[in-house]
Amino acid sequence: MTSRAFITGVSALELSAAEREFIRGELPWGLILFKRNVETPDQVSALVDEFRNCVGEADAPILIDQEGGRVARLGPPHWPVYPPGATFGALYDLKSELGLQAARLSSRLIAADLIDLGVTVDCLPLADVPVAGADAVIGNRAYGTEPGKVAAIARAVTEGLEQGGVLPVLKHIPGHGRATADSHFRLPTVDTAREELERTDFAAFQPLANLPMAMTAHVVFSALDPVQPATTSATIIRQVIRGVIGFQGLLMSDDVSMNALAGSIAERTRAIVNAGCDMVLHCNGKLDEMRDVACETPELAGEALARAKRALGSRRQPEPFDRQAVRAELEALMDRVGTA
Repeated sequence: MTSRAFITGVSALELSAAEREFIRGELPWGLILFKRNVETPDQVSALVDEFRNCVGEADAPILIDQEGGRVARLGPPHWPVYPPGATFGALYDLKSELGLQAARLSSRLIAADLIDLGVTVDCLPLADVPVAGADAVIGNRAYGTEPGKVAAIARAVTEGLEQGGVLPVLKHIPGHGRATADSHFRLPTVDTAREELERTDFAAFQPLANLPMAMTAHVVFSALDPVQPATTSATIIRQVIRGVIGFQGLLMSDDVSMNALAGSIAERTRAIVNAGCDMVLHCNGKLDEMRDVACETPELAGEALARAKRALGSRRQPEPFDRQAVRAELEALMDRVGTA
Protein backbone atom coordinates (compact mmCIF):
# COMPACT_ATOMS: atom_id res chain seq x y z
CA MET A 1 0.00 0.00 0.00
CA THR A 2 1.18 3.51 -0.84
CA SER A 3 0.91 6.39 1.60
CA ARG A 4 -0.82 9.60 0.67
CA ALA A 5 1.19 12.81 0.60
CA PHE A 6 0.02 14.28 3.90
CA ILE A 7 0.86 14.27 7.59
CA THR A 8 -2.04 14.27 9.98
CA GLY A 9 -2.72 15.32 13.53
CA VAL A 10 -5.24 13.61 15.78
CA SER A 11 -7.61 15.02 18.35
CA ALA A 12 -6.76 13.47 21.71
CA LEU A 13 -4.66 11.11 23.82
CA GLU A 14 -5.77 8.05 21.87
CA LEU A 15 -7.36 7.43 18.49
CA SER A 16 -11.10 7.50 18.22
CA ALA A 17 -12.89 4.80 16.24
CA ALA A 18 -13.50 7.32 13.44
CA GLU A 19 -9.82 8.33 13.38
CA ARG A 20 -8.72 4.70 13.20
CA GLU A 21 -11.03 4.13 10.24
CA PHE A 22 -9.78 7.30 8.54
CA ILE A 23 -6.11 6.46 9.03
CA ARG A 24 -6.53 2.88 7.81
CA GLY A 25 -8.42 4.05 4.76
CA GLU A 26 -6.37 7.10 3.74
CA LEU A 27 -2.88 6.04 4.89
CA PRO A 28 -1.26 9.37 5.81
CA TRP A 29 2.52 9.31 5.52
CA GLY A 30 3.03 10.42 9.09
CA LEU A 31 1.54 11.68 12.35
CA ILE A 32 2.36 14.94 14.15
CA LEU A 33 1.87 15.22 17.92
CA PHE A 34 0.77 18.21 19.99
CA LYS A 35 0.21 18.86 23.68
CA ARG A 36 -3.36 17.62 23.38
CA ASN A 37 -1.87 14.22 22.47
CA VAL A 38 0.55 14.07 25.39
CA GLU A 39 -0.04 12.96 28.98
CA THR A 40 2.47 10.29 30.06
CA PRO A 41 5.33 8.43 28.34
CA ASP A 42 3.34 5.17 28.22
CA GLN A 43 0.31 6.93 26.75
CA VAL A 44 2.36 8.65 24.02
CA SER A 45 4.11 5.39 23.12
CA ALA A 46 0.74 3.64 22.89
CA LEU A 47 -0.63 6.37 20.59
CA VAL A 48 2.43 6.13 18.37
CA ASP A 49 2.12 2.34 18.17
CA GLU A 50 -1.59 2.53 17.39
CA PHE A 51 -1.01 4.96 14.51
CA ARG A 52 1.70 2.74 13.05
CA ASN A 53 -0.53 -0.30 13.35
CA CYS A 54 -3.29 1.54 11.48
CA VAL A 55 -1.05 2.49 8.55
CA GLY A 56 0.72 -0.87 8.56
CA GLU A 57 4.18 0.67 8.73
CA ALA A 58 6.35 -0.09 11.74
CA ASP A 59 8.63 2.86 10.89
CA ALA A 60 5.98 5.38 9.82
CA PRO A 61 7.34 8.84 10.70
CA ILE A 62 6.08 10.42 13.91
CA LEU A 63 6.73 14.16 14.11
CA ILE A 64 6.70 16.70 16.91
CA ASP A 65 7.69 20.34 17.50
CA GLN A 66 10.14 19.99 20.37
CA GLU A 67 12.38 23.02 20.07
CA GLY A 68 12.94 23.97 23.69
CA GLY A 69 11.77 27.22 25.22
CA ARG A 70 8.14 28.09 24.56
CA VAL A 71 7.71 25.63 21.68
CA ALA A 72 7.73 22.28 23.45
CA ARG A 73 5.02 19.65 23.26
CA LEU A 74 6.71 17.55 25.96
CA GLY A 75 7.32 19.07 29.37
CA PRO A 76 7.28 18.56 33.13
CA PRO A 77 6.65 16.45 35.07
CA HIS A 78 7.68 13.70 32.66
CA TRP A 79 10.15 15.54 30.43
CA PRO A 80 12.78 18.22 31.10
CA VAL A 81 12.65 21.86 30.07
CA TYR A 82 15.18 22.81 27.40
CA PRO A 83 16.52 26.29 26.58
CA PRO A 84 15.21 28.38 23.67
CA GLY A 85 17.35 28.90 20.62
CA ALA A 86 18.41 32.40 21.63
CA THR A 87 20.34 30.93 24.57
CA PHE A 88 22.66 29.14 22.17
CA GLY A 89 23.12 32.41 20.33
CA ALA A 90 24.09 34.17 23.57
CA LEU A 91 26.66 31.49 24.35
CA TYR A 92 27.94 31.67 20.78
CA ASP A 93 28.60 35.37 21.30
CA LEU A 94 30.74 34.54 24.35
CA LYS A 95 32.63 31.89 22.42
CA SER A 96 31.35 30.24 19.27
CA GLU A 97 32.40 26.74 20.34
CA LEU A 98 30.33 27.04 23.51
CA GLY A 99 27.16 27.97 21.64
CA LEU A 100 27.60 25.16 19.15
CA GLN A 101 28.28 22.60 21.87
CA ALA A 102 25.24 23.67 23.91
CA ALA A 103 23.01 23.45 20.83
CA ARG A 104 24.37 19.99 20.03
CA LEU A 105 23.96 18.71 23.59
CA SER A 106 20.44 20.07 23.98
CA SER A 107 19.19 18.49 20.78
CA ARG A 108 20.95 15.21 21.61
CA LEU A 109 19.00 15.09 24.88
CA ILE A 110 15.77 16.02 23.11
CA ALA A 111 16.38 13.22 20.63
CA ALA A 112 16.76 10.72 23.46
CA ASP A 113 13.44 11.85 24.93
CA LEU A 114 11.75 11.42 21.54
CA ILE A 115 13.24 8.05 20.65
CA ASP A 116 12.08 6.66 23.99
CA LEU A 117 8.53 7.36 22.78
CA GLY A 118 8.97 6.15 19.21
CA VAL A 119 9.01 9.71 17.83
CA THR A 120 11.48 9.85 14.94
CA VAL A 121 11.19 13.38 13.47
CA ASP A 122 11.63 16.75 15.19
CA CYS A 123 10.52 19.96 13.46
CA LEU A 124 13.85 21.58 14.20
CA PRO A 125 16.19 23.45 13.53
CA LEU A 126 15.06 26.98 12.67
CA ALA A 127 17.07 29.05 10.23
CA ASP A 128 14.83 32.11 10.48
CA VAL A 129 16.70 35.42 10.82
CA PRO A 130 14.56 37.93 12.76
CA VAL A 131 14.82 41.67 12.24
CA ALA A 132 13.80 44.64 14.40
CA GLY A 133 10.06 45.19 14.30
CA ALA A 134 9.21 41.62 13.31
CA ASP A 135 6.39 39.74 15.00
CA ALA A 136 7.37 37.86 18.16
CA VAL A 137 6.22 34.52 16.76
CA ILE A 138 9.89 33.71 16.07
CA GLY A 139 11.48 35.88 18.77
CA ASN A 140 13.78 33.93 21.07
CA ARG A 141 13.25 30.77 19.09
CA ALA A 142 15.85 32.16 16.67
CA TYR A 143 19.58 31.54 17.10
CA GLY A 144 20.59 35.04 16.12
CA THR A 145 20.32 37.83 13.59
CA GLU A 146 23.36 37.05 11.43
CA PRO A 147 22.96 34.35 8.75
CA GLY A 148 26.30 32.64 9.30
CA LYS A 149 25.75 32.33 13.03
CA VAL A 150 22.19 31.08 12.56
CA ALA A 151 23.30 28.44 10.05
CA ALA A 152 26.16 27.25 12.26
CA ILE A 153 23.95 26.78 15.31
CA ALA A 154 21.24 25.14 13.20
CA ARG A 155 23.83 22.68 11.93
CA ALA A 156 24.89 21.85 15.50
CA VAL A 157 21.24 21.28 16.47
CA THR A 158 20.90 18.97 13.47
CA GLU A 159 23.98 17.00 14.51
CA GLY A 160 22.58 16.39 17.98
CA LEU A 161 19.27 15.15 16.61
CA GLU A 162 20.95 12.89 14.09
CA GLN A 163 23.28 11.42 16.71
CA GLY A 164 20.16 10.51 18.67
CA GLY A 165 18.45 8.80 15.72
CA VAL A 166 15.95 11.62 15.04
CA LEU A 167 15.43 13.27 11.66
CA PRO A 168 15.46 17.08 11.48
CA VAL A 169 12.98 19.31 9.65
CA LEU A 170 14.46 22.66 8.62
CA LYS A 171 12.06 25.57 9.09
CA HIS A 172 10.61 27.94 7.99
CA ILE A 173 12.06 27.97 4.48
CA PRO A 174 12.80 30.44 2.87
CA GLY A 175 12.49 32.51 6.07
CA HIS A 176 9.95 33.75 8.61
CA GLY A 177 12.22 36.19 10.44
CA ARG A 178 10.99 39.38 8.74
CA ALA A 179 7.29 38.63 9.09
CA THR A 180 5.38 41.36 10.92
CA ALA A 181 2.42 39.07 11.64
CA ASP A 182 1.97 35.63 13.16
CA SER A 183 0.99 33.35 10.28
CA HIS A 184 -1.12 31.27 12.65
CA PHE A 185 -3.57 34.18 12.57
CA ARG A 186 -3.02 36.20 9.38
CA LEU A 187 -0.86 36.34 6.28
CA PRO A 188 2.40 38.29 6.65
CA THR A 189 3.83 40.21 3.69
CA VAL A 190 7.54 41.01 3.41
CA ASP A 191 8.40 43.82 0.98
CA THR A 192 12.18 43.51 1.20
CA ALA A 193 14.13 43.55 -2.07
CA ARG A 194 15.25 40.21 -3.47
CA GLU A 195 18.95 41.12 -3.22
CA GLU A 196 18.62 41.77 0.52
CA LEU A 197 16.63 38.58 1.05
CA GLU A 198 19.34 36.59 -0.69
CA ARG A 199 22.05 38.26 1.40
CA THR A 200 20.35 37.60 4.73
CA ASP A 201 17.25 35.41 5.00
CA PHE A 202 17.99 32.94 2.22
CA ALA A 203 21.69 32.87 3.07
CA ALA A 204 20.95 31.25 6.45
CA PHE A 205 19.26 28.31 4.72
CA GLN A 206 21.86 27.70 2.00
CA PRO A 207 24.44 25.91 4.21
CA LEU A 208 21.61 23.62 5.39
CA ALA A 209 20.31 22.71 1.94
CA ASN A 210 21.34 19.08 2.34
CA LEU A 211 19.00 18.42 5.27
CA PRO A 212 16.48 15.66 4.54
CA MET A 213 13.29 17.65 5.14
CA ALA A 214 12.13 21.27 5.33
CA MET A 215 8.92 23.12 6.21
CA THR A 216 7.70 26.14 4.29
CA ALA A 217 6.85 29.63 5.55
CA HIS A 218 3.33 31.02 5.13
CA VAL A 219 4.83 34.40 4.15
CA VAL A 220 4.40 36.52 1.02
CA PHE A 221 7.66 37.86 -0.41
CA SER A 222 6.34 40.60 -2.68
CA ALA A 223 9.58 40.97 -4.62
CA LEU A 224 9.19 37.37 -5.79
CA ASP A 225 5.45 36.69 -5.79
CA PRO A 226 3.16 39.55 -4.73
CA VAL A 227 0.14 37.29 -4.23
CA GLN A 228 1.00 33.82 -3.00
CA PRO A 229 2.88 32.94 0.22
CA ALA A 230 5.91 30.72 -0.19
CA THR A 231 3.88 27.63 0.72
CA THR A 232 1.60 28.00 -2.32
CA SER A 233 3.96 29.84 -4.67
CA ALA A 234 5.36 27.73 -7.48
CA THR A 235 7.68 30.64 -8.28
CA ILE A 236 9.23 30.75 -4.80
CA ILE A 237 9.48 26.98 -4.50
CA ARG A 238 11.12 26.64 -7.91
CA GLN A 239 13.29 29.77 -8.00
CA VAL A 240 14.22 30.20 -4.34
CA ILE A 241 13.77 27.03 -2.29
CA ARG A 242 14.91 24.62 -5.00
CA GLY A 243 17.00 27.23 -6.84
CA VAL A 244 18.78 29.94 -4.84
CA ILE A 245 18.81 27.95 -1.59
CA GLY A 246 19.35 24.65 -3.35
CA PHE A 247 17.20 22.50 -1.08
CA GLN A 248 16.47 19.15 -2.73
CA GLY A 249 14.98 17.20 0.17
CA LEU A 250 11.36 16.50 1.10
CA LEU A 251 9.43 19.77 1.24
CA MET A 252 6.40 19.89 3.51
CA SER A 253 4.01 22.76 4.04
CA ASP A 254 3.53 24.45 7.36
CA ASP A 255 0.09 23.69 8.80
CA VAL A 256 -2.59 23.94 6.12
CA SER A 257 -5.16 24.97 8.75
CA MET A 258 -3.35 28.17 9.75
CA ASN A 259 -5.24 31.39 9.05
CA ALA A 260 -2.48 32.81 6.84
CA LEU A 261 -3.79 30.68 3.98
CA ALA A 262 -6.93 31.63 2.07
CA GLY A 263 -9.78 29.45 0.85
CA SER A 264 -11.24 26.20 2.08
CA ILE A 265 -9.03 23.44 3.41
CA ALA A 266 -9.52 21.58 0.13
CA GLU A 267 -8.53 24.66 -1.89
CA ARG A 268 -5.49 25.28 0.27
CA THR A 269 -4.41 21.66 -0.08
CA ARG A 270 -4.69 21.76 -3.87
CA ALA A 271 -2.69 25.00 -3.95
CA ILE A 272 0.07 23.49 -1.80
CA VAL A 273 0.36 20.40 -3.99
CA ASN A 274 0.18 22.37 -7.25
CA ALA A 275 2.89 24.77 -6.07
CA GLY A 276 5.37 21.92 -5.68
CA CYS A 277 5.32 20.89 -2.02
CA ASP A 278 5.86 17.16 -1.61
CA MET A 279 3.80 16.84 1.58
CA VAL A 280 0.82 18.64 3.14
CA LEU A 281 0.86 19.10 6.92
CA HIS A 282 -2.45 19.23 8.78
CA CYS A 283 -2.22 19.75 12.52
CA ASN A 284 -5.45 20.60 14.33
CA GLY A 285 -6.92 17.09 14.52
CA LYS A 286 -10.34 18.08 13.11
CA LEU A 287 -11.55 15.00 11.30
CA ASP A 288 -13.67 16.78 8.70
CA GLU A 289 -10.65 18.85 7.66
CA MET A 290 -8.44 15.76 7.67
CA ARG A 291 -10.82 14.14 5.21
CA ASP A 292 -10.68 17.20 2.94
CA VAL A 293 -6.89 17.11 2.98
CA ALA A 294 -6.86 13.40 2.16
CA CYS A 295 -9.23 13.89 -0.77
CA GLU A 296 -6.95 16.49 -2.33
CA THR A 297 -3.54 14.88 -1.80
CA PRO A 298 -2.18 12.31 -4.25
CA GLU A 299 -0.54 9.06 -3.38
CA LEU A 300 3.19 9.51 -2.90
CA ALA A 301 4.81 8.89 -6.25
CA GLY A 302 7.61 10.04 -8.50
CA GLU A 303 10.15 12.48 -7.12
CA ALA A 304 8.10 13.16 -3.98
CA LEU A 305 8.18 9.45 -3.13
CA ALA A 306 11.91 9.31 -3.86
CA ARG A 307 12.54 12.27 -1.56
CA ALA A 308 10.44 10.68 1.18
CA LYS A 309 12.38 7.45 0.91
CA ARG A 310 15.71 9.28 0.95
CA ALA A 311 14.67 11.24 4.02
CA LEU A 312 13.61 8.18 6.00
CA GLY A 313 16.62 6.23 4.76
CA SER A 314 18.98 8.86 6.15
CA ARG A 315 17.91 8.26 9.76
CA ARG A 316 20.73 6.81 11.84
CA GLN A 317 20.64 4.47 14.77
CA PRO A 318 21.08 6.37 18.05
CA GLU A 319 24.67 6.59 19.18
CA PRO A 320 25.41 5.49 22.76
CA PHE A 321 25.70 8.33 25.26
CA ASP A 322 25.60 9.05 28.96
CA ARG A 323 22.39 11.05 29.43
CA GLN A 324 23.25 12.18 32.94
CA ALA A 325 26.70 13.38 31.94
CA VAL A 326 25.40 15.20 28.87
CA ARG A 327 22.71 16.90 30.93
CA ALA A 328 25.27 18.02 33.49
CA GLU A 329 27.49 19.43 30.74
CA LEU A 330 24.56 21.33 29.22
CA GLU A 331 23.58 22.76 32.60
CA ALA A 332 27.13 23.94 33.16
CA LEU A 333 27.05 25.75 29.82
CA MET A 334 23.68 27.31 30.67
CA ASP A 335 25.18 28.62 33.92
CA ARG A 336 27.77 30.51 31.86
CA VAL A 337 24.97 32.40 30.09
CA GLY A 338 23.49 33.38 33.43
CA THR A 339 26.76 34.74 34.78
CA ALA A 340 27.93 36.51 31.62
